[in-house]
Amino acid sequence: MKADVRQALPSDADCIARVHVDTWRSTYAGIVPDEHLVKLSYEKHAQAWRTWLSGAASASFSVLAETEGQIVGVATGGPERGGHPLYKGELWGIYVLAKFQRQGVGRALISAVVEELRRRGFDTMLVWVLKDNPCRAFYVRLGGVPAGEKEIEIGGKKLIEAAYGWSDIGRLLTGASR
Repeated sequence: MKADVRQALPSDADCIARVHVDTWRSTYAGIVPDEHLVKLSYEKHAQAWRTWLSGAASASFSVLAETEGQIVGVATGGPERGGHPLYKGELWGIYVLAKFQRQGVGRALISAVVEELRRRGFDTMLVWVLKDNPCRAFYVRLGGVPAGEKEIEIGGKKLIEAAYGWSDIGRLLTGASR
C-alpha cells in the first residue's frame, strides 16, 4: 500500500488522536488493563497532540502517514530520553491502525523518522516497546538488537518494556524502505 508521509501539523491532532487511541486499544487489549483502555479519550489525546505539535522549540518531531486522504499512522522521534550510552536518537512512538499494518505504512514512517534523526545529526536509534506487544517483532525484522529492559506501570499494572537499538540508522533506512 502506498502511504504518503509528511510532517504532522497541529490541525491534524483530532485524526492523530483517533489513530493513537484506536491503536492502543487494538494492540494492548489483554496486555494493559481494560479499564485503562476504556478511559482513553479522543478529546484528551487530541488536546495533548495539539499542544505537542504546537511546541515550536521542542526537540521532538512527528510524522504521519496518509492513504486516500485518511491519516492511518503516526510516529514521533527525537533525542534519546534515558541517557543510553550508545543510542542517541529515539523512536518515541509509532502507531498504525490495525487494518493498515503489514502493508508498508510502518516502514514508511520509520524511514521518515530515521531521515529526520539523521538530518538532526543522530546516527543511532533506540525504541522502547512493551515486551508483550505482538508487534514488537517488527523491530527485530528491521534489524533492531535487544538493548535493555525496564519495568513500567500502566493502569496500575506492572509491565516490562524492551528496548531495541540500531547502531547505524543509515543501514536501517535502507532496510526500512524495502
